[in-house]
Amino acid sequence: MPEPKWIQTSAYDRLVTKGFRFGVGVMRGNSRTKLEDSARRAEALGFDVMHVPDHLGGPAPFPVMTVIAMATSTLRVGTFVMNSAFYRPALLARDVAALRDLSGGRLELGLGTGYVEEEFAAAGIPFPSARERVDHLRETTEYIAEHLPDVPIMIAGNGDRVLRIAARSADIIGLTGGDRPAGADEDPLADRIAFVQQAAGERFGDLELNIAVTAMPLDGSGMPDLTIPRHFLPGLSDDELLRHPGVLSGSTDEIAERVRGYRDTYGIGYVTVQDRHAEAFGKVIALLK
Repeated sequence: MPEPKWIQTSAYDRLVTKGFRFGVGVMRGNSRTKLEDSARRAEALGFDVMHVPDHLGGPAPFPVMTVIAMATSTLRVGTFVMNSAFYRPALLARDVAALRDLSGGRLELGLGTGYVEEEFAAAGIPFPSARERVDHLRETTEYIAEHLPDVPIMIAGNGDRVLRIAARSADIIGLTGGDRPAGADEDPLADRIAFVQQAAGERFGDLELNIAVTAMPLDGSGMPDLTIPRHFLPGLSDDELLRHPGVLSGSTDEIAERVRGYRDTYGIGYVTVQDRHAEAFGKVIALLK
């Protein structure tokens, strides 16, 4: 195996630090029975965390996470990610503390700036500027870290200011893989990790690096449905999307080897997939754990 470019040299004492961690998102939460079944199935497949997004029109994060936690015994719950601009830090901290206690400490909090202007309008909340949203993310992160230091914080993003906040204050860095695939002379994912490493300084070894997968094969064809990555990366061709770190293709064995490469080359040990990928990715987990 190639020598790792980055090695996490010190333990992050609240999370598993050896081997991999795997997360799966949940997009629907309108049926308690179905949600409980999905959570138990994810736990049985070897997933470590079940994530809930934070969008108007989607499931309400805290009630859904509570059902997941109550239905399982080891599965952690988390947000991927909270729209921090929707919340005052102290009020968010109250809900976080309650679920931390109800789940037996199995909560990790993912935070983001919020980016869908239409959701702010629907909520009757003025849409802040990008700078204001990033500033509020920083304030929220610092408040949660100070008042609830036992709750792991993830910050996901790609921009310099967001990654700088994550490097200095978060426990988990959610990487998007960059806005383009690696080429002959550049590696956007490596560049972003190098930026985080420089911004984090001595605490870099305590950070957990995460990559979010938006597409992977669901059958024996080896080809993923590229609908989601096309939406978020409209400037890339299909060939370029297939080379993007957030897109997996090939057989189960080939995907497992690529995920090993994320760890060995970049130090990424935490991989998150979408709920529709759960069964297919469960076969990959079986090869990696």
